[in-house]
Amino acid sequence: MKESVKRPDQSITQLLVKWGSGDKAALDELIPLVYDELRKLAASYLRRKAGPHTIQATALVHEAYVRLADQSSISMENRAQFLGLAAKIMRDILVDHARKRQAAKRGGHQLQLSLTEAERFGHKPEVELVALDDALKVLASTNPQHSRVVELRFFGGLTIEETAQVMSLSHATTERYWSFARAWLRRELAA
Repeated sequence: MKESVKRPDQSITQLLVKWGSGDKAALDELIPLVYDELRKLAASYLRRKAGPHTIQATALVHEAYVRLADQSSISMENRAQFLGLAAKIMRDILVDHARKRQAAKRGGHQLQLSLTEAERFGHKPEVELVALDDALKVLASTNPQHSRVVELRFFGGLTIEETAQVMSLSHATTERYWSFARAWLRRELAA
């Protein structure tokens, strides 16, 4: 993949529409435009992960690209929605990786995700990625929008405004969902 070339969001939106209508080549045009953002997102995930890194940011982005290319019936309107999907795919990759490592080592070191920032789920220093993923699945079964807010904010790195835009919610509603989800996850992960 080539180094990112700066283009307006309009070009990205047009490529997303083309990709959504089945033009697989549009993804190949899109990736160089968002590669730097994807790389920063991947690096951010890996920085928050405690312990030795067994996967590199570049490898995570490339695996996400492969999975994106396998997607069908994509419908996205903007860059934020695309980054949200990419974030979910990266989360899935890291969880799969953690589960494989855990199985291989019979309960050995799991990938862990540092959540030391107060904005995240409280002051608990580390939360295991697999446990967080499991908790998000439980949350999604009862409150799918709350789970999606966490996915976009935490895994996608989106702001409240961007999350509200992606989900077609008001700023205030997004804030309430984020606050509820953080409190719920804090309680669930402490149990």
